Amino acid sequence: MLTDIEIAQKAKLKPIEEIAGILGIKRDDLELYGDYKAKIKPSLYDSVKNRPNGKLILVTAINPTPAGEGKTTTTVGLGQAMTKLGLKAVIALREPSLGPVMGIKGGAAGGGYSQVVPMEDVNLHFTGDMHAVTAANNLLSAAIDNHIHQGNHLGIDIRTIVWKRAIDMNDRALRNIIVGLGGKANGFPREDGFLITVASEVMAILCLANDLSDLKSRLGRIIAAYDYDGNPVTAKDLKVDGAMALLLKDAIKPNLIQTIENTPAFMHGGPFANIAHGCNSAAATKLALKLSDYVITEAGFGADLGAEKFFNIKCRYAGLTPSAVVLVATVRALKYNGGVSRADLSRENLPALKEGIANLEKHIENIRKFGVPVLVALNRFGTDTDAEIKYVIDHCSNLGVDVGISEVFEKGGEGGIELARKLCRLIETEPSDFRFLYDVNLPIKQKIEIINREIYGGRHVIYTDSAEKAIKRIEAINMDKLPVCMAKTQYSLSDNPSLLGRPTGFDLTVRDVRVSAGAGFIVALTGDIMTMPGLPKEPAANKIDISPDGTITGLF
Repeated sequence: MLTDIEIAQKAKLKPIEEIAGILGIKRDDLELYGDYKAKIKPSLYDSVKNRPNGKLILVTAINPTPAGEGKTTTTVGLGQAMTKLGLKAVIALREPSLGPVMGIKGGAAGGGYSQVVPMEDVNLHFTGDMHAVTAANNLLSAAIDNHIHQGNHLGIDIRTIVWKRAIDMNDRALRNIIVGLGGKANGFPREDGFLITVASEVMAILCLANDLSDLKSRLGRIIAAYDYDGNPVTAKDLKVDGAMALLLKDAIKPNLIQTIENTPAFMHGGPFANIAHGCNSAAATKLALKLSDYVITEAGFGADLGAEKFFNIKCRYAGLTPSAVVLVATVRALKYNGGVSRADLSRENLPALKEGIANLEKHIENIRKFGVPVLVALNRFGTDTDAEIKYVIDHCSNLGVDVGISEVFEKGGEGGIELARKLCRLIETEPSDFRFLYDVNLPIKQKIEIINREIYGGRHVIYTDSAEKAIKRIEAINMDKLPVCMAKTQYSLSDNPSLLGRPTGFDLTVRDVRVSAGAGFIVALTGDIMTMPGLPKEPAANKIDISPDGTITGLF
């Protein structure tokens, strides 16, 4: 079989105006970025906002493993399958970050015959949204240090600066740095550090803002530091909220592209799911709901992170009501959760499958707590045996959950017809009774403990001294009545990445708590989760190249 990039390069793309026409979008509503990409003007939403919404489907997954689950591939393939069935469907995805593209993951636009295109553009600079977020983030950083250098009339306590710089690349050497060296002309020396751009609060704000006015307001509420009396100092106090919004004036507009089979796709925003809330922009999702009958979107990593935050944060702020959830799993990943090494995943192993399926079972339970119907998508691999597939189907049937076999990687939309039909039947027969997991007015600790108990299956929550002090400070400035965004490893239901399957009786350690006042949530950092990843021993960048004629290789 061809590589992902070879398949993408052979795809027959249609002009983006033609793709827009499928959704009833006129040329006047587009800002073209070449032949196959466009941004959508804000005026379009104003003209369609009174239309009824289509059905919103979330694609999520079990905890990710080295075996791969194929969540984005399933999302794209499902949209293509619905189009083949004659249904009006659109896909809503996040934009890839350059850090993971060059690091451990390689390309991130789906796979096989279920990809969004132009794949090279999507995985590289795309329409410049990531760079705009980086610039806005770093403008605030520059303003902080300049304000202190110019006299510090706001009384910023440099020991309490919480805003970090950002770069869209995995670079561990920038996690902790010293700035301001070189004498008086270069500012005050202090500790600082970098986040990866997709972990910046600016990215979270971009993905939750309703429009440019809301964006500016949220940016102004960002807490950059605290003064000597313990009061927050915001971006608005530093008078850069307007300039930050200006840098994002184009980035806030949703991007329209297409799949290999020419199904329309919105790709906009990209917050990390193990650090931020892991969903594409609310603006793109809400627009898609007005333009189609079915919107298939995804949330990052497993359902314990992406889906929980999609429900409790994105749906809460955007006023969304999901109609169904597609939960992606593979036989290989379930066996890995049952203790099988990666090298042995191709061999039939029913005992390990029976052990590892507890992970899938827990995610099904979790989704049901939100009152949303769930369908399992079993992403089929050539090494899966009939006995293994039958076991997963029978086990899910005993739980009252249907399973749709997905072969969209090899067959494109045709390989998702069964899944699409079962999804439509589920939506028709099981109305959603969507509800949130917790009341945002509960104390911070109680919200964290509900997530730990109900979603992770943990026992107690342990708070470090730093976390205790941070919670008290957040309560003191009356910012505690916000949703909680858990920063946790994606590999386990717990905060320990080595605890696979369905661990129980564990304690969750919260080492720090931060408030993202502009985004509108409280971040609880657990375990050793980091906001700046590093490159692996063999980065994907080592295999990425471009030939003299412009042909790109190595992006999967």
